[in-house]
Amino acid sequence: MKSLEQYREEFKQKKMLAMPIAGCAVWFTLGILGLFIETQYLGLITFIGTGMIFYIGIGVSKITNEKLLVKKSERNPFDNLFLSTVIMALMGYALVIPMAQLDYTTIPLSVGVISGLMWLPLSWTLQHPVGFIHTVVRTISLVILWYLFPEHRFVVLPFAIVVIYLISIYQLYIRWQRHQHSNSTTVNVG
Repeated sequence: MKSLEQYREEFKQKKMLAMPIAGCAVWFTLGILGLFIETQYLGLITFIGTGMIFYIGIGVSKITNEKLLVKKSERNPFDNLFLSTVIMALMGYALVIPMAQLDYTTIPLSVGVISGLMWLPLSWTLQHPVGFIHTVVRTISLVILWYLFPEHRFVVLPFAIVVIYLISIYQLYIRWQRHQHSNSTTVNVG
């Protein structure tokens, strides 16, 4: 049986790009739709779109050559942690839905913040600050922008999330490249 550190090292070898790329695509689409669709309909569209991120991520994982869905017998404990964070974000809708009934313009803020929380455990698992930076910048930015642009919340907030995603995708890719390079150097030296 492998130690927790061995499992972590195995998990750190993953690119972890499929889900952020899917999230970026969905939030970009939501921002574009926010330009053309009446705001009272955008709440439901946001729920549907963000609910599809995981499934879109499965499709993107084929392009990025990642294995997002792993058989239970092949799962690393950190795969289970990642799936748990997806479920955690979905459970946050228990707060989002009642808030939306009071003010539907809270949807991009609340969904944006709650779904961004899953980056924190990822940061801890990867032993890299990308998730911490993503979550903190995303949360603070969304709160500020929600107050600054009350008439354009369904456009400005999704586009802010897209920018933060793009930075995080770049950081994840560089992290993965460095990890691959350090592993190849270790193998060549050994």
